[in-house]
Amino acid sequence: MSAIPSRLSVVTLGVRDMGLLRSFYHALGWPEQPSGDDDWSAFLLGGVLLALSPLPELAAEAAPGVADPAGGWSGVTLACNVDDRADVDTAFAAAVAAGATVVAEPTDRPWGGRSAYIADPEGNRWEIAWAGTAVFDERGSLVSFG
Repeated sequence: MSAIPSRLSVVTLGVRDMGLLRSFYHALGWPEQPSGDDDWSAFLLGGVLLALSPLPELAAEAAPGVADPAGGWSGVTLACNVDDRADVDTAFAAAVAAGATVVAEPTDRPWGGRSAYIADPEGNRWEIAWAGTAVFDERGSLVSFG
């Protein structure tokens, strides 16, 4: 075993408006962890925790002395892979109905899958994707990808 296990356990977003982002993820129907409040919140998504932390507090730990980002796209995307090609369109519509901003409409991609992009209320980019090679377990955790 390596000193650092090959796993992704938590993705933390530094947020400016905790109430807004919590409401958005609730509107997607994602279950919030019982300890969630406006000081810290999290959603367990298929074996990975999506954590929300106030940006100043996260920056103090992860980027001490570095200026806060100005906003906009960070250069990072998060992805939610769905089970079927048609599910991309359904999930995309649900995200937009929950308050997401359209970045790119659902389309078939040159790599053989289908995907769309949305932004949450703070501009974090999410890809909603279907890839025929993705295999999930009963919890929705990705177990292989090609």
